[in-house]
Amino acid sequence: MSLADKISSVRIVLIPVFISLLIYSRYHPVLRYFAVGVFILAVLSDFFDGLVARIKKEKSELGQIIDPLADKLLLLSAFISLYLLHFNIYLWVVLVVVSRDLIIFFGVIILNRLKAEVAITPSIFGKLTTFSQMFTILWILLRWPHSFSISLVAVIFTLVSGIDYFLRGVKAVNVKNNSSGR
Repeated sequence: MSLADKISSVRIVLIPVFISLLIYSRYHPVLRYFAVGVFILAVLSDFFDGLVARIKKEKSELGQIIDPLADKLLLLSAFISLYLLHFNIYLWVVLVVVSRDLIIFFGVIILNRLKAEVAITPSIFGKLTTFSQMFTILWILLRWPHSFSISLVAVIFTLVSGIDYFLRGVKAVNVKNNSSGR
């Protein structure tokens, strides 16, 4: 396992720590700040695993799976936990985030079943979505004002990236159908 893959794995290990701190922060409010620290550490690990992989030229098949998986697990668990623990987050925000990721997940399965060639690489919209979602979670954790506006920006990026990935999937199916029809 490469160093970059180990860093991504740490992000997955931090998820239950983050959620536990959120849960217990209801009884000990100071733990919310520890949850913020753990979340920031997880966010930084997302930056550093990519940096290490590029510097050391450690592109691996495992890394192509574990890095986005760690991101999805972190973000989905954070959004769902924040809502269930009654933080200032709207249900529709959580539903948009979860729905987009489920649609992408099932889309990849369908493309795989159709044997359509599609590069599962992050687009600029996907990167902006990840950043805006991480920023939104931090904003809500810190209980800063205007969480509605910040959440709305994340929802817009989430929808745009979802549409982008959907169109890439449709294009892959069309390319496959055109090449197999000849």
